[in-house]
Amino acid sequence: MAVYVYSIVAATHPQRLDRLDGVGDPPATLRTVRTKELSAVISDAPEELRPKRRDLGAHQAVQERLMADGTVLPLQFGFITTNDEAVRAVLEERTDEFTERLQALEGCAEYHLKAAQDEDALLRQILEESEETRRLNEEIRSGRSSPELPLALGELVAQEVSIRQDQLAAGVVEALRKFAREQRSSPVTGDDFLSVSFLVDRDSEKRFVSAEQGLAEALGPDFDLRLRGPLPAYSFV
Repeated sequence: MAVYVYSIVAATHPQRLDRLDGVGDPPATLRTVRTKELSAVISDAPEELRPKRRDLGAHQAVQERLMADGTVLPLQFGFITTNDEAVRAVLEERTDEFTERLQALEGCAEYHLKAAQDEDALLRQILEESEETRRLNEEIRSGRSSPELPLALGELVAQEVSIRQDQLAAGVVEALRKFAREQRSSPVTGDDFLSVSFLVDRDSEKRFVSAEQGLAEALGPDFDLRLRGPLPAYSFV
């Protein structure tokens, strides 16, 4: 029977799975596949698996329970393979790789930061600080401009937005990276100009969070910084 794989831990990890349910309806029973060095937490895979709230919650609950007792390599939701033996074979074939990564994540948690800037505030800033943008805007508003000018203004504003947001994103990462062991950027969505994950040592968590809060205050009310964590280190597996 196909199996659903939640995470990989060291064989010495306590692996307390009592009173936890797996994915599926009815919920699957959790179990482990072990080798000498590693252990994978698995369950039978449901015939149809979709990212429903209950199943997402069950997957996350396993990661959080394991994370409370030690280092975890959390797999993304939805990882399914053929059977227990296939899982054991991968653990044996990639023992060194998984062990090295567990060591790299030891004593750490992931913090994910997204950031956006109020669009109207950004446009006002561009008009105030870019002489060429301001000139084109004033000419268009005068009613005496050529039909090409609105397009030229739009392209210029888009360039300014891209440059400024890239600089902002780089500045935010630079201010926080000193408190992290690693960082990984991911594609932005919506109005965000930044989406980045930090791997933070437990001993540095308070300083990291304090630095992020100070940064949010310094940027001001036109910015929206959303920090989530501590999380299982999905981005660094």
